[in-house]
Amino acid sequence: MEAPPGLADGRVGRIEYPSANPFEIHHILRKMDSVPPHPVFGSLLVPERPVSEPMPCVVAMHGSLNWCGHHHEHIVGWLEAGFAVFRVHSFDSRRIGSTVEDQMKVTYAMMLTDVFQALRMLSTHPAIDPARIGIAGWSLGGTVALYSAWEPIAEALAPGGERFAAHLSFYPAAHLRMDEQRWSQSPILVLHGAEDDWVPLSLVEGLVEDIRPHGANIEVHVYEGAQHSFDSVEPLTFEPKAIRLDGHMTVRIDVEGDMSSEIMPGVVIPLNEPEERLAAFATAPNLGVHKGGQWTARRHALGCSTEFFQRNLSV
Repeated sequence: MEAPPGLADGRVGRIEYPSANPFEIHHILRKMDSVPPHPVFGSLLVPERPVSEPMPCVVAMHGSLNWCGHHHEHIVGWLEAGFAVFRVHSFDSRRIGSTVEDQMKVTYAMMLTDVFQALRMLSTHPAIDPARIGIAGWSLGGTVALYSAWEPIAEALAPGGERFAAHLSFYPAAHLRMDEQRWSQSPILVLHGAEDDWVPLSLVEGLVEDIRPHGANIEVHVYEGAQHSFDSVEPLTFEPKAIRLDGHMTVRIDVEGDMSSEIMPGVVIPLNEPEERLAAFATAPNLGVHKGGQWTARRHALGCSTEFFQRNLSV
């Protein structure tokens, strides 16, 4: 994969850079040399009054509905706290508006590639401290922020050693289970609604039990009574065609980078390629989710997200 451009000129605003389209994490781990390249872009935003010394930065990734208003409310909080923010446009770069009804248009593997290319690029910016770059994401982007802490992905996508210093994940799909348990020591915070039926809390709880004994520095804050997108101002609605996860079904990634899932006792199917994912979906087409804001959870999350980065990215 082509290296991203250096930012020694200190530019801000829209920045285009090379990325790629791996379909699955399997391709990141085993087939990046043959993955098709794809140009992407992001927007580097800086505080109103930037300080003279290099500042911390948050790489931000949207969810399945693309960029939404409540995402930008968090971003404003981070800017006002003195952080630069790099807003990645994974969907817009690929001319996709939403993946709510088709999660194969843009995958988390593609978005992981986008954020690590951004990290490599931002690490060369004279106004940004490369040791204090964190990542945040919502839903699909929350999955990206969460699993960017898995070291084999980081090694494959940032071979120069660039790493995120903090991982903030809003209501992620925490369904991946790794045989190779090597995790970043950087703090991971997951904010999740107890009643989320799009990406169930049980998957997050299972992941924590799986990875914390292996050194992952992960914490979860649960909002009782809250659904998906609890930090928005939108009323609770039902999306009948949205694809949801089963709260008990996980995807295994073995030490060779092969992915599979046990769809019923004793029946294991591979999940490396697009046709295999389609076959799995045909077996268990889970559709229909709720999403919408909850005022108590929203107020807490807006403050909590800024406090998390202040605590972990400030000098």
